[in-house]
Amino acid sequence: MTANAAVIRALAPLATIDGGALRVIDPAAIASPHMDALARLAVFGGESERHAARWAIWEIGQAVGVQSWSIHELYIARGKGACHGFTVPAINVRGRAYDTARAIFRTAIKLDAGGFILEIARSEIAYTEQRPAEYVAVMLAAALREGFRGPVFIQGDHFQVNAKKYAADAAKEVGDVKHLATEAVHAGFYNIDIDTSTLVDLSKGSLDEQQRLNYEVGVDITRHVRSLQPKGVDISLGGEIGEVGTENSTVPELRAYMDGYNRTLAAQAPGMEGLSKISVQSGTSHGGVVLADGSIKDVKLDFNTLEALGEEARKSYGLAGAVQHGASTLPETAFHNFPRVETAEIHLATGFQNMLYDMIPAALREEMYAWLRVNAADERKAGDTDEQFIYKTRKKALGPFKEKLWAVGGADGAAIDAAFDQKFEFLFTQLGTGGTAPHVARLVKTAPMHRQAPVEGASGIVAAPDDPDAGE
Repeated sequence: MTANAAVIRALAPLATIDGGALRVIDPAAIASPHMDALARLAVFGGESERHAARWAIWEIGQAVGVQSWSIHELYIARGKGACHGFTVPAINVRGRAYDTARAIFRTAIKLDAGGFILEIARSEIAYTEQRPAEYVAVMLAAALREGFRGPVFIQGDHFQVNAKKYAADAAKEVGDVKHLATEAVHAGFYNIDIDTSTLVDLSKGSLDEQQRLNYEVGVDITRHVRSLQPKGVDISLGGEIGEVGTENSTVPELRAYMDGYNRTLAAQAPGMEGLSKISVQSGTSHGGVVLADGSIKDVKLDFNTLEALGEEARKSYGLAGAVQHGASTLPETAFHNFPRVETAEIHLATGFQNMLYDMIPAALREEMYAWLRVNAADERKAGDTDEQFIYKTRKKALGPFKEKLWAVGGADGAAIDAAFDQKFEFLFTQLGTGGTAPHVARLVKTAPMHRQAPVEGASGIVAAPDDPDAGE
């Protein structure tokens, strides 16, 4: 038995590999437990198995039209008024990633949705233990497993410059973000949110000076990301004018940032494509504000501000509009307002994590909480109740318990799947995401993007030496 016998066995009913090229021989077998096996190998297999499985998933997708792609064309068309009336949900898939993504694609098929994003932030990549190459493989495998067809929009959320680290060593901190962007683009992330909003300095006298570092460093990272683009792909890039959880953004701030960004980009790289959207602050915070009893404080989201910022982004700069972060813990009565005010995109994360923790077996949940009390003890603040401490830190247990979360099945797994199906259907309906597949088909044009097979040796397929995920 070779090191990759498991990968060959999973592929056998649906595809063959000949001369480094994969050929699908039974399309019906793609949406079957054989894809489950490939997905598990892509995450939990040995090194050579991981790389072989990830390559196979990518190439199966190329063969049947399930491709990681950029949403840029859809967003620029929206900025021109070619489509409207919906909000794109950008969903941070943290825990139980394969099954969560399957629920998203089931919902997309049911509601004929194409305008949605699967994303993971710089910080989440670390604490969920999902490097970009793994994340892309899992998202594509989930789409294939459910029979979805069309482009899959995978996004790097909050590729953020840390203000304290920037102050200590600016070149290193920006370099680290660029390094992550390189890894992500090579893996298949063709949508990236550049977050340099931490560098805004409100002590400066003018709005331009307040936003200067934000837009100058943003342009620097833009140029780096654009240099990585595969042929035929315009990566969708987002900027951010106000750090989430701070004061609400204003139209003059948006103008100061966009004017400075566009001016700087034109001077440094004439003709280079800029942003397709802009993230703003209108009253939310990441994960919500947890009270002493573990409940979440009510949020007062300013939809008038959000509407004004989005309108200015489209009218003056041709962007898709405004992006709202930290939306998943809002009350359900809020979501229909986002398409009403033409919000381009909202980011949803913690609410799904809360659902997952509420529904996993009690023994596993308590095991994870016990781990946190030991391994995240230094994050407990004076005065925190146990409920507040657990709520604020439990995301950190998702990586160490990744395999156990993937293994939740049976009645527990079925109940979680049903709850996620219901939640995603509610959100897609409220946001007007259902029915967006025709917009995507009309506006987003994909092309084949095959990858070289991992090096083939006497014992079978082994990891490609230039894979940025090698040796993880």
